[in-house]
Amino acid sequence: MLVLGPLGFAAPWVLTALIALPILWLILRAMPPSPRRVAFPGVALLLGLTDKRPEARRTPWWLLLLRLLAIAALILAFAGPVWKPVVQGPASGPLLVVMDAGWSAAPDWAARQTRAERALTEAAAQGRPAALLLADGQADPGPLRFAPADTLLAGLRAAQPVSWPTTLPEDPQAALAEIPEGRLSALWLADGLDHPNRTGWLSALSARGPVTVVPPQRALRVLSLHDGDTPSLTLTATDDGAPGILAIGPDPQGIERELARLVPGEGVSDSGILTRPVAIDLPPELRNRVTRFQIEGETHAGAVVLADDRVKRRKVGLVGDADRQAEGQQLLSQLYYLRRALAPTTDLVEGGLGDVLSTAPDVIIVADQVEMAEVGELAEWVNEGGLLIRFAGPRMAAFDRLIDEPLLPVMLRQGGRDIGGALSWGDPRGLAPFAGDGVFAGLRAPDDVAVRAQLMAQPAPDLTDRTIAALSDNTPLVTRDRLGQGQVVLFHVTANAEWSSLPLSGLFVEMLDRLIATARVSPADEAADDRDQPFWTPEMVLDGFGRAAPAEGLAPVPATDLAQGPGVGRPAGIYAAGDRRVALNAAGPLALATWPGATVESAAQTAGRDLKGLLIAAAALILALDALGSAALARGGRVAAMLLVATFGMTGTRADAQDLKPELMRAADEVALAYVETGDDEVDQTSYEGLRGLSLSLRQRTSVEPGEPVAIDLDRDELSVLTFLYWPVTADQSPPSPQAYLRLNHFLRSGGMILFDTRDGDVAGVGGPDMSEALRSLAAPLEIPPLAPVPEDHVLTRSFYLLGDFPGRWKGNPVWVEAPPAGAEAAEGVPFRQLNDGVSPVVIGANSWAEAWAVDDNGFPTFPIGRGWEGEQQREMAYRFGINLMMYVLTGNYKSDQVHVPALLDRLRVEEELGP
Repeated sequence: MLVLGPLGFAAPWVLTALIALPILWLILRAMPPSPRRVAFPGVALLLGLTDKRPEARRTPWWLLLLRLLAIAALILAFAGPVWKPVVQGPASGPLLVVMDAGWSAAPDWAARQTRAERALTEAAAQGRPAALLLADGQADPGPLRFAPADTLLAGLRAAQPVSWPTTLPEDPQAALAEIPEGRLSALWLADGLDHPNRTGWLSALSARGPVTVVPPQRALRVLSLHDGDTPSLTLTATDDGAPGILAIGPDPQGIERELARLVPGEGVSDSGILTRPVAIDLPPELRNRVTRFQIEGETHAGAVVLADDRVKRRKVGLVGDADRQAEGQQLLSQLYYLRRALAPTTDLVEGGLGDVLSTAPDVIIVADQVEMAEVGELAEWVNEGGLLIRFAGPRMAAFDRLIDEPLLPVMLRQGGRDIGGALSWGDPRGLAPFAGDGVFAGLRAPDDVAVRAQLMAQPAPDLTDRTIAALSDNTPLVTRDRLGQGQVVLFHVTANAEWSSLPLSGLFVEMLDRLIATARVSPADEAADDRDQPFWTPEMVLDGFGRAAPAEGLAPVPATDLAQGPGVGRPAGIYAAGDRRVALNAAGPLALATWPGATVESAAQTAGRDLKGLLIAAAALILALDALGSAALARGGRVAAMLLVATFGMTGTRADAQDLKPELMRAADEVALAYVETGDDEVDQTSYEGLRGLSLSLRQRTSVEPGEPVAIDLDRDELSVLTFLYWPVTADQSPPSPQAYLRLNHFLRSGGMILFDTRDGDVAGVGGPDMSEALRSLAAPLEIPPLAPVPEDHVLTRSFYLLGDFPGRWKGNPVWVEAPPAGAEAAEGVPFRQLNDGVSPVVIGANSWAEAWAVDDNGFPTFPIGRGWEGEQQREMAYRFGINLMMYVLTGNYKSDQVHVPALLDRLRVEEELGP
């Protein structure tokens, strides 16, 4: 490539044609040979006359200049000019392409493959050997093998990122031991992060030749699980974006979908990395259904946090007196109240303290127990991270050595405080408001909760710090203290209604849920079921793009290796040991990489702008000006003016075509389903998601490949490029303008279809073709033919699937189409009538089809339908109706035409038998 300043030429030899320009100048200036002079006496009579239209003796200089410029522009165009080309030094030695292949390389993987493929293609054209190193830790140990560059393209195109961090070979010197002769050139497609061995590899490559580093083209955002008293998420990013965090799991119908959306908090920046906390502020029954958290819009394994036992149901052990056997006495048991409060959100284990400890619970609740035999084992369990919750009661109040009782957050006074006793209050006490920064922050204390008796705490300097809930007179109600890595909590009242009405309120359940949420999940190696299982078996794994994949061909992972995080042979995923499930998530701490001594290719840098098209267009324009100039000289200015008017008139026509918005221009080139904008953002979003889901089904099941749905503003947009229009009817929708109705009527006359959906099939159903007042006002100016419910032999019932009903989110309502012509009957031997030789211009119904078709960005249904399997069957029938409808719109009555084939064959057979 020849480079002249910011301009480069891919074929500089073509520029030698510029030498011919002076010759062309002489040729163009040359006139025909001068005529032979012959003396004629009569010429004397012409003396003094002037020619009103003199013929030029020479071509005008400005016309010559235009022609020379046109020829020069063509010569430059075919020389392959490039503006600001990426100039690479001459290289004849081997090429090494290093591709970071961890999960952090997944966001722009296709662009990385394209850049690597371009480098290998250029090396193949130059005859240079090349090698491809995928830094996924799975490369064969030993020296890299260099081969012809074009033989590496197949492996490059098949390569995929993995769900563990980028992993480079341990010894770069050994890997580079068999480099062919010549200076090595290295192209490193980096993911922007620092990894083990990266510095050593950069030094080894820089010592052998130039290193070009291609950084990532987009910011990296990762999600990780923060273990603590309350599990939470951490969003880490290389930019200041704060996308939503989606909590995904099965809904009550068992359909996996977005259950909630979490909002990141304020960020803290450190060395170019911005960290934001994300609280998992979800109700326990909803949090227990979450299977994964995912950053919205991100497609890599680092953006996914799989939910395991750390964010799901806790195992809670209940220790106390067994329920009284008499049926009428059960409501007096403290365990009964605790069981009813905790059963919906936890896994309960009941029994003696020793039996409960052997199950390795996350929380132990002890109701009115003193002098427990296994108190030593219990103290050790708490010290190692367990949560012990104790409730007071008559037994504890009557214990004469209460001051010596271990595992209490505060020292207690002997005896209790109740109405009518020695420490009588007089009247029951209510609850004081909870602290705004405590574990019960945000909970509201009901006014009707009253405490009649309690165990009193001994005054102490740190009593206020250990109190997390108090009565209206500031006496402690719930106290808490740390013990090693665990904590001990005491309710100074009973867990039943004997001392207070707290267990009868919803606040009791909320307080227990908050406390249990602070419990640390028992370590995996301490679970009773896992003590004899040193291996973890993968149940589900993720690929580099964060997609779930079956755990096929993977061996069980030793517990010691699992603790090291994802790696070769242990991809990110869910691993099981006994009854426990542990998530191995991809993301970890981020550290940005630096590249001393290497050439860093700018993310915005391109291969240069090709000027060939612009120069050819300039040459064509110059030639057009030359034609105008020639016409002006030959015929006068009038012809030139006419040519100018025609030229600009054509330009104006093209400008009108550009008035179409890009979505409609795209719809002119491909099938695009369109919907009417109603002004209601929620309805419009549903229409978009519904047509997107229908388009996806069409691409999967038919040869029709629709593009993205198009939103239509009836007052502004052109409809001639459309075939199908979905019109959801809303009560407050204003009618379009008269000009819009003219376009709509032309759209219906030219073969378009409108599907009116009143979406009220669950309330009133469809009573006739005029349906509701809103539909009547909207459809009144339209040229709609007589309508009738879809007959059983209509082509809509069989255009692709055989259907007897057309459900959406609702079902059981009639669907109206153009009425069949009077007297239409089926021909002999034909099972169906010939109905509506064209396509019905309108279809009207109330089944809310868009909500049945709607899918979110992840392809999951947006709206629930019915219950369980029946609901999903109804959704499937709604998709089938949509496919039938689109086949009917696109192909008309081709199915009805096919039914005549048997009759035609019979007629041909009869004619053959009769003969000529």
